[in-house]
Amino acid sequence: MFGLFKKRTEKEKLQEQYAKLLREAHGFSTSNRKLSDQKTFEAEEIMKQIDQLV
Repeated sequence: MFGLFKKRTEKEKLQEQYAKLLREAHGFSTSNRKLSDQKTFEAEEIMKQIDQLV
């Protein structure tokens, strides 16, 4: 309740986006390997951005 109006930091937003992309990549891994690889690549790019923030 106390964090109701707390603004998320840029790092938190990127981490959420990274996790979402990895979930999508895992979902596509059995049906569309090319799309899975693309999502994994996008997730790695997000991780590079997170590392630059730290």
